[in-house]
Amino acid sequence: MEDERSFLDICGGPLTLRRRYYSSYCREFGLSSARLSLRSVTAVTCTVWLVAYGLFTLFENSMILSSAIFITILGLLGYLHFVKIDQETLLIIDSLGIQMTSSYASGKESTTFIEMDKVKDVIVNEAIYMSTKPRLDCLIEVYRSCQEILARQKATSASP
Repeated sequence: MEDERSFLDICGGPLTLRRRYYSSYCREFGLSSARLSLRSVTAVTCTVWLVAYGLFTLFENSMILSSAIFITILGLLGYLHFVKIDQETLLIIDSLGIQMTSSYASGKESTTFIEMDKVKDVIVNEAIYMSTKPRLDCLIEVYRSCQEILARQKATSASP
């Protein structure tokens, strides 16, 4: 079973939470943020280049223009590859473990897997990575579902 719900991030931007229930022991949550808008990239690029052109006319130094172009391109590539996350996924399987995946705008993916025998509890801490920045209502929904699976896993491992 799969469903989607819309939420807002802490800045008011749209987020989509996709939930997939493979079984009562396995769930996947995918949180997608809005794609990078061409309008904002164009606005920042034009602003930097206009300021650089103004400084160029004042100081008549072509190095200013070259530096502005170089810094803008490197900054955009760095932002897309290291900062802008398009989607975060949490896959929890009660007998196996928890897998967290972050997909960046450049296509890069970062995956972390934690074996279930090393998991004592799940704490939602959005203050470390601050990636998609969901609001509390979205975090509560994911947290409660994780707690359901962990409770089942603890109950089955405690029974003889």
